[in-house]
Amino acid sequence: MNLYHTLTQPESVQTLTASARQLREQHAGFAAWAAGGGVICHSDKTQVQVAALAEELLAAGHIADVGECYQALSALDCLTNQAMWLVVHMTYAKNVFLDGRDMQPDDFKRDPQGHTGGSLNMVPAYAGMLALNRLTGQPRDWLMGQGHCVAAVDALQLLTGTALSERRQQYPLNDDGLSRFTRDFYNYRVRPDGKPLSPLGSHVNVHTAGARIEGGYLGFAGLQYVHQPLPGERLVAFLSDGAFEEQRGSDWAARWWRAEDTGLVSPVMIANGRRIDQRTTVAQQGGTEWFVEHLRHQGFAPFVIDGRDPAAFVCAIFAMEQELQRLGAAVQCGDSRYPVALPYCIAETIKGYGFPGAGTNAAHGLPLGSNPRRDAEALRFFHKGAKALWQDEQQWRAAVAELKQPKTPAAPVAVTVNRHDPHWHKDNISPMAALDGYFVDLIEVNPQLRVRVGNPDELSSNRMNQTLDHLKHRVTDPEDGVAEAVDGAVITALNEEAVVSACLANQAGLNMVVSYEAFSTKMLGALRQSIIFSRHQKEANDPASWLGIPVISTSHLWENGKNEQSHQDPSLAEALLGEMSDMARVVFPADGNSAMACLKACYGDLGTVWNLVVPKSVVPTVLDGKQAAALVRDGAICVRGHCGADLQLVACGAFQLQQALKASDRLQQRGVAHSLIYLLEPGRFRIARDAHEAEIMADASVLESLFPARVQGRVLLTHTRPEVLLGHARLLDLGPARTVALGYVNQGGTLDTEALLFANHCTWADALAALARLAGQPPQQWLSEEEWAAIQGEGDPYQVIKHPYPDGL
Repeated sequence: MNLYHTLTQPESVQTLTASARQLREQHAGFAAWAAGGGVICHSDKTQVQVAALAEELLAAGHIADVGECYQALSALDCLTNQAMWLVVHMTYAKNVFLDGRDMQPDDFKRDPQGHTGGSLNMVPAYAGMLALNRLTGQPRDWLMGQGHCVAAVDALQLLTGTALSERRQQYPLNDDGLSRFTRDFYNYRVRPDGKPLSPLGSHVNVHTAGARIEGGYLGFAGLQYVHQPLPGERLVAFLSDGAFEEQRGSDWAARWWRAEDTGLVSPVMIANGRRIDQRTTVAQQGGTEWFVEHLRHQGFAPFVIDGRDPAAFVCAIFAMEQELQRLGAAVQCGDSRYPVALPYCIAETIKGYGFPGAGTNAAHGLPLGSNPRRDAEALRFFHKGAKALWQDEQQWRAAVAELKQPKTPAAPVAVTVNRHDPHWHKDNISPMAALDGYFVDLIEVNPQLRVRVGNPDELSSNRMNQTLDHLKHRVTDPEDGVAEAVDGAVITALNEEAVVSACLANQAGLNMVVSYEAFSTKMLGALRQSIIFSRHQKEANDPASWLGIPVISTSHLWENGKNEQSHQDPSLAEALLGEMSDMARVVFPADGNSAMACLKACYGDLGTVWNLVVPKSVVPTVLDGKQAAALVRDGAICVRGHCGADLQLVACGAFQLQQALKASDRLQQRGVAHSLIYLLEPGRFRIARDAHEAEIMADASVLESLFPARVQGRVLLTHTRPEVLLGHARLLDLGPARTVALGYVNQGGTLDTEALLFANHCTWADALAALARLAGQPPQQWLSEEEWAAIQGEGDPYQVIKHPYPDGL
């Protein structure tokens, strides 16, 4: 009897009933398990599946006899009930009594909190994975899209002793320890340093053993799971039907999976049919039958299990892994081709199954609808629900011993990369083309690293031609003469969240994301989730091990004038400047050499996201290799003049540098002493917000030498909105009487670069006019009457800017 067949092929009710009855009659251990316990019942269908599971485990040598499987699954029922019992206490109770006694109103919290229904649904799923780990002797990684259901994972990890050692010591498995555990869940208290006092969070966090993703942004786990495991690794992805409707892109997972470079992935959707206050799209469209058909059209092989039964999850995960191994082997020996039909489990249940209030809107959070501390009816329902779940302490401890987990691998070590120096350029070059050549060099000298390039649109248009030729788009049916391959490493989809997730998930590899700047804003949620999680790892003294990920914003604001203003948007860089500067490094390379120096530094960093705002246009090479390295090291560099001068121009952005150089040329012609500074990384010149951020701030000697306080007039030309730069690079602001910032002021349209600069009042002439005002000089001292009239909006713009077609159209 093939397990995968029993899961995916329909059988008549009569056949299943007869088969299950025969199995119960043949084996006492099977019959004992099949009787269920607490709120766990085993349907005839699941019983037939479990018998097939036991035979396959025995044939694979994982167990000594089938009775071993049934004994473990009986223990699983006991553990699942007890974990659900603990979950409802985490929501409602401040006191926990392992003897299961009735509780008094004062034993309950004044303000119960928790995503209780979803957490109850997650207990059988996560417990089923733990049971399979025990039966196969193989640990599995996991991620959970519905991170608000963390109570299920935290409860099971504590009961099974798989929680982190600090948590096991803090919350021993007795009344006092578990009472502290429930009180610390949603306690809202703060430490003197402003951090949460409790290690328990409302979502998955770094104190949850094995956690890789918070799951606070619904849907991103569905985009990442297929890209995460390396060959030989196993990953179970617990997904949400609510997330399915919130975040598109997970439909494409089947087209990305390749046995040659990816481990075994087991997607498990918890289909409880309800969002916070309404039915899901899946439920409204026709339920699981509709969803099964939808998934089949997307290249999956979906099947439905009883999501209330932990044994059904054991069967499903094992069968999916077996089937995926078979499919990969068939491709490798030439009997099949990609894409394979990726197995996909739909665990059908109701929100909050196993406790009063299940299936109601209230089940999302507080299923009783009222607080047992104040409401006698709610207290009665709590006692009724808790009694159905409660297990004798001796029994659940024996169940834990039966389900002892295999030894997990050591924590991942930091990824290492060979970062040789780039081949520095002397001639003018597109900075994107320079990055392209250097990235291919790095790929070739790091063959041990799996490469992923996230591409939401036109990689070749963005000057990444060598990368595309070398890595190729990952497709299932390559077209002749096009840079496509079945094993391509470029993940291309017109969905920014999906392609950035391919790189965020590839935590043991070498990554790069390339996007039009305006569209890269759609990546912010996924990037922010990883940035925050990595920061929390650092704060917990367990820093992330993945290489820095470059997110390159190109075809950017100042070179995207051929499109409308919607394509002219610096918002991603501005938003990331708001994140902690040690985790989100926002840099504006001046030319090809500084772009390559930034990329080298990015791959020398761990657990960080670097946003490189890079022109694809050819720009002058201003810095040599030594200067580029110094720029990255210090965050800024002097390009011209002596910093002791009273007047200073500061450029942040490659096109801004070209305008600043023009302004400097005019000042030199007029014999005006000044300095010109290039600012690469504004976030290093802020007022540090904590000790970790302070560690990467620019050295005080750099600040004093490049930006001395004695400067009387400082004009900053910035790629971003001017207020954003002044707000973040606060140390550079000498006050409104001595500092002016010029940048994007939300003007645009179908204009070329020069016209965009003019429309936003940030040309070289605007810079000189601002500097003159700060110096108390008339602007006409440095500008002609025609130039002055132009920037006043009263003359010919082309007195200041270069006409694209001076001889006419």
